[in-house]
Amino acid sequence: MTTSDYRTHAQAHVHGSPIDSDDQRIPLYLPEFAADPHRSYREMRARYGSLAPVELAPGVPATLVIGYNTALRVLNDPDRFPADPRVWQKDIPAECPILPLLEWRPMASRCAGQEFVRYRQAITASMDEVDMYAIHTVVENIAGPLINSFCEDGHAELIQQYVFPLAFQVINYLLGCPPEIGQQVAAGTAALLEGVDAEAGSRMLGEALMNLVLLKREQPGSDITSVLLQHPVELSEEEVSHHVSQVYGTGIEFELNLIVNTLLLILTDERFGGSVLGGNLTSRDALDEVLFNDPPLANLLITYPRMPILLDDVWLPAHQPVVISMAACNNDPAIRTSELTGNRAHLAWGLGPHACPAQSLAYMVAEGAIDQLLDAIPEMRADFPDGEPVWRPGPFHRSLAGLPVTFPPQAPLAGYGDAAARPAVRA
Repeated sequence: MTTSDYRTHAQAHVHGSPIDSDDQRIPLYLPEFAADPHRSYREMRARYGSLAPVELAPGVPATLVIGYNTALRVLNDPDRFPADPRVWQKDIPAECPILPLLEWRPMASRCAGQEFVRYRQAITASMDEVDMYAIHTVVENIAGPLINSFCEDGHAELIQQYVFPLAFQVINYLLGCPPEIGQQVAAGTAALLEGVDAEAGSRMLGEALMNLVLLKREQPGSDITSVLLQHPVELSEEEVSHHVSQVYGTGIEFELNLIVNTLLLILTDERFGGSVLGGNLTSRDALDEVLFNDPPLANLLITYPRMPILLDDVWLPAHQPVVISMAACNNDPAIRTSELTGNRAHLAWGLGPHACPAQSLAYMVAEGAIDQLLDAIPEMRADFPDGEPVWRPGPFHRSLAGLPVTFPPQAPLAGYGDAAARPAVRA
């Protein structure tokens, strides 16, 4: 089936979609959307209300939920809005760039019913076993050498030189993944998220994750992978590999974007820059501002109604994606207030049964990464070539293409130990 054929086929199946008309769906994958998504959300809200017709990729229609209260109804009703995509994906061509990212996998975020309960028990238990007291030192010991690699230069590209390697090393540490397997995981994950040669990226990622699982089956340790293998629900090696994949995907892409977007806020917004560095506000306050305004995963939490359903006076078709826009819902004028300090009523972590089980861990890693950097180089300034940040296009993430900075050269830091010497989970 060609892309043109698929587009016609898909449109024939969206009867009851938010627009039974010739209006064009809003493409979420174009650079124009990435450059100013909040303008698009405002226009959608003015035109369509709480539910907007969008495309996730060329010829892939979906409904975007941009009303906060509507999102709560969907997220708290998994019986009518399950997260299982298996019926939907039957009509999606193999070459669709987002299929590898959304297709069914044996893990809680893509399942419903008893499957969901079984998988959720295992992943939640593995997160609960992470030694939170050790994480601060782990992040510090990873951050120090990274900062030392560029602190004398007076300039850096923070994503490549600091945030990505830090997030990557933290996840490898938590999963007990050796460097050679970790590099293969990183390459496969990048191909999937960018939608460039996604099928090859999916294969590469699958092979690497299975190698890690087999290694931990033979040589268990104090890490999340080993806990998953040993959990009483008795996950298969394939099931464990998919759960490990999810930890990588969210632990790197989500964590990276959270840290980078927060650093951008601190470096460019006087409300936070002076306050955080001066001690009036904390990095946690800046993180919460980002989680409200520019959450790392801006549009996700996808569900597929079991049958046509009436929502906000709109008939949603069965088995077609209903995507929660965390970014739009968080900024819904119906619930938005001007005071964000200490306010964590956003949807960036999800809600209901599919809420992120690693919120505390993600906060701790992000805070540690930001505080270590700003403590070491407090006079850092953003230095975009054209004066403005550039955002990566994509329907799901809110992600900078780069974060170049300048600063007075600093002397290297000293006194960092070996993060790998500490176990990731409690013995």
